[in-house]
Amino acid sequence: MSDSPSPDHQVVVRPVDNGSVPINPGMGWGLFHYDNSLAKYGTRLGPEDLLEDFPGFSHVYLRLAWCYIEPRPGQFDWSVVDGPAQRYIAAGKTIAFRFSCCEGHSNIVYAAPQWLQQAGAKGLYFTRRDGVEYWEPVYDDPVFLHYLDRFLAEAGRRYDGDPHIAFFDVGSFGIWGEGHTGRSTGQACGPRMVQTHVGLHEKYFKKTYVAINDDLLVSGYREDRPGLLECAAGWAAKGNFTLRDDSILVRGGPRAYKSADIAQVFWPVAPVVLESDHYGSSRQRGDWGDGSKYEEAMEVYHASYASIHWWPREFLQECRPLIDRMNRRLGYRLMPAEVSWPAQARAGEAIQVQAKWANTGVAPCYGGGHPALTLKTPAGGVVLTLVDEHFNVRDLPGGPAGQARTMEQRATFGLPANVPPGRYEVFVSVGSAIGTPRIALPLDGHDGRRRYRLGSIEVQEAQDAAGWFSGLSSPGAVEKRPCL
Repeated sequence: MSDSPSPDHQVVVRPVDNGSVPINPGMGWGLFHYDNSLAKYGTRLGPEDLLEDFPGFSHVYLRLAWCYIEPRPGQFDWSVVDGPAQRYIAAGKTIAFRFSCCEGHSNIVYAAPQWLQQAGAKGLYFTRRDGVEYWEPVYDDPVFLHYLDRFLAEAGRRYDGDPHIAFFDVGSFGIWGEGHTGRSTGQACGPRMVQTHVGLHEKYFKKTYVAINDDLLVSGYREDRPGLLECAAGWAAKGNFTLRDDSILVRGGPRAYKSADIAQVFWPVAPVVLESDHYGSSRQRGDWGDGSKYEEAMEVYHASYASIHWWPREFLQECRPLIDRMNRRLGYRLMPAEVSWPAQARAGEAIQVQAKWANTGVAPCYGGGHPALTLKTPAGGVVLTLVDEHFNVRDLPGGPAGQARTMEQRATFGLPANVPPGRYEVFVSVGSAIGTPRIALPLDGHDGRRRYRLGSIEVQEAQDAAGWFSGLSSPGAVEKRPCL
């Protein structure tokens, strides 16, 4: 990284990506703490083990049957998820949920609580390879939908809008909540069923992302792909719906993923979620190969989230090169390719700041953020923060590897007349409109608060405090244009 004045007395810095794996909002790897049972896959981790050695680990997925939460009508017990949730939230992670209504293993005969059947909800039995008979509700039965509505109302009351919740799955249809019934009772699903189950979640989740499984959409529009894409576009346009594909590498080769066209509808507006098959199962069948199809799916789907669908340290040990490659592209990766500012400035006058920003990930930074320069004393005290509210990193598109398109930032700031003269360290950050850093950058020189040192500036004493903004015609004015 250079830090030297150019001939026109500008400091020009060209930061270098240090290869680190920032943990940022709305992206990263997710641990299956529960995977349709209480026995997998985070349960081998002790209460103090927060999987800090897994690079890019950002959120915890809690996937359980409804019966664990509402064992008796109207009596909700969230403790089974609250404990692990609080453990990871304290470590800066977010949480995601799916509550299923039908299982086919672990002897969970009534994933939708048995009292539903006793209350008059219709259902069907099916037998799996273990010889156990499992009960699946009739998914458009009025009694079932009445109690499902009540359950989702309670879940929405607790979780909707909570900043620690990454997303909430539509898990109310199909075996394992996966949106299909081919391995259970074979119940038919059509557009009306899709609208019913997604609509119930929409009713109670207005602020938190709701993830729709691709299999639910495919089941509802099995012979009508154009209708499926139109339906998906309608949900995507609402702003808080996204896609989850949990069938990556269930098969190998060219069939390793099958819903990339649906992803194209969602990824421009919301973070797409990918889940691979259980790593050990896929590997044993020979479908996993070198895992490159997971990486390929991430690229094609423009995915923001990927799943650790196995015992996490075994997966990390055996797939570390794949994980490292995916971490360089998963979600967004923001970089200031170049930043310049005056080597010297006078308090009470205007300065010009220019930068070139790029997103080297596959997806946008959906939450957005504003670049800021912070001036700090050599001892670390914050003197001044200059925020460019007119430039939003949400506008930086993800793109193919090695082809990130940069966007130019030009901003004019007034230095307050009361800034004491002296030499200050210049730090760059991305965050809120008031300059609070929020997004980690893959840069050296961080101050522990997501600010990164770029260089320095010499501030001279103000000549005329009354003329604070002399020469500043439009404070904060900015011009954005793509750079070739």
